[in-house]
Amino acid sequence: MPRPSSVWPWFVLVCAAALPAATAAATDATVPYDVLIAGGTVYDGGGGEPFVGDVAIQGDRIAYLGPHAPHGARERVDAHGRAVAPGLINMLAHPEESLLVDGRALSDLRQGVTLEVIGEDSMGPLTPQMKERALRRQRDLHYAIDWTTLGEYLQRLEQRGIAPNVASFVGAGTVRINVLGERDVQPTPAQLEQMRRLVHEAMEQGAMGVTTALIYSPNQYARTPELIALATESARCGGIYSAHMRSEGDRLLEAVQETVDIARASGAPAEIYHLKVAGRRNWDKIDALIAAIDQARAAGTRITADMYVYTAGATGLDAAMPPWVLDGGLEAWIERLRDPGQRARVIADMRDPKPNWENLFAAAGPGGTLLLGFKNPQLKPLTGKTLAEVARMRGVPPEDAVVDLVIEDGSRVEVAYFLMSEDNVRREVALPWVSFDSDEQAPAPEGVFLKANSHPRAYGNFARVLAKYVREDKVLTLPQAIHKLAALPAATLSLADRGQLKSGYFADVVLFDPATVQDHATYERPHQLATGVDDVWVNGVRALRHGEATGAASGRAVRGRSWTGAGGKGCRASAAEWTWGP
Repeated sequence: MPRPSSVWPWFVLVCAAALPAATAAATDATVPYDVLIAGGTVYDGGGGEPFVGDVAIQGDRIAYLGPHAPHGARERVDAHGRAVAPGLINMLAHPEESLLVDGRALSDLRQGVTLEVIGEDSMGPLTPQMKERALRRQRDLHYAIDWTTLGEYLQRLEQRGIAPNVASFVGAGTVRINVLGERDVQPTPAQLEQMRRLVHEAMEQGAMGVTTALIYSPNQYARTPELIALATESARCGGIYSAHMRSEGDRLLEAVQETVDIARASGAPAEIYHLKVAGRRNWDKIDALIAAIDQARAAGTRITADMYVYTAGATGLDAAMPPWVLDGGLEAWIERLRDPGQRARVIADMRDPKPNWENLFAAAGPGGTLLLGFKNPQLKPLTGKTLAEVARMRGVPPEDAVVDLVIEDGSRVEVAYFLMSEDNVRREVALPWVSFDSDEQAPAPEGVFLKANSHPRAYGNFARVLAKYVREDKVLTLPQAIHKLAALPAATLSLADRGQLKSGYFADVVLFDPATVQDHATYERPHQLATGVDDVWVNGVRALRHGEATGAASGRAVRGRSWTGAGGKGCRASAAEWTWGP
């Protein structure tokens, strides 16, 4: 059931004398605005106190921001008693596939998200072999792969029609597979140069930077010098380095140091994906984690992070097995598991109390491993059960159940691992250099999406920030939260005209009720839309009206600074030729 709302004592109206100076774009005063959002409490994203006033939209831009708009509009929206804020930015999203099936991105749209930033791996560049494998491995969502490059994928989304804006990184792992396949091998100098060229091309097609997913195969086979080379190429193109680090648990601090080293060597800022301290035995590392990042920042390394506000992560059962068995990709992995000798070796490695790899199953335990999604229809009744329950049902040890499920499903099997401390989550939420992510697709509570469970973060992460950590726990003030949900990620990505309500900025605007905004998704019932967000405009187009998706194709591809498609000059000689965000 939804938690009861409460009134924020600090949610006050500011007197007219304290209002900021009104700003207006160069518009003819005799021509009405397209939209006038009138009388709301305006949070511009800068982190300062709100004011009561108007926000006007003309075309795809904000035309006026101030106490009282000088003229009328074709559409007037009464915002009295509600908050008006910049559209929220999902700093690590995974709607790569779901947007091809349902362009509304409803789970995020209902929370006020107007920009999905796709990270970790990417949807290009692809080889014919990569396309064939991807088609063969599709699960519940089915779609044609009629693109090759990352730029073509972004064009595909725009042609399909999508509600949110979408930005994408180029995946270091994607580039690695393109050149080296899915094997545990190291690139030759010529192959590394080919990988750099692919990063360069993706950056000029609009990528925001290069990103990693270093606990997964084959990404984890990459050594630090390889990552520095790709991050350096990205930095030449104005892109940042974003990292799902090599460890978030037993070797957390070493992984942070590797991330800092890559940022320093490449000249690019670094972003740590889904910041966390995983595994009970590591929870007391939180002070050292924060200190390490603060020290790097104080020494001049630009490093920020994002997070989801739950104590469980979600990934696959590949994160429960050692890297050697994953060598060569899914099919080779399953073939090894069928061999009795190799199966026994895998299970022994899973039980190793001090593994040299990131064993999320060991960190969470069978009771803390929740089954979310299967490919095999015969296994779907197990959705929502813990691994401990399934092992008891089958009369086998949990490790054997893991191996059997992967073989029977023919996939990595989607699971949630309960790994984090709520106290640590609360501390991370308050950090000034942390923004927010869902690390999920953007589903809807209908149709094909109901064939599997999602992590509740897909439907609730951003509403949960506002409901729990602002309104209830008061970890953040509302101005601080909106800054961290919009302006901070925009600055991190060097987006010059998004993330704040300012005259001339793109009109990504959210209208919501601070007293009632609420997440409802749970692990038991994850397909529950958030409430309290009434209206959303994306590029000046109404994507959500009175809580209902309009179906408008309001979203666009938001491309990086070296994109050559709009007459840009492309990449530079070095990272030093760019200015960077926080």
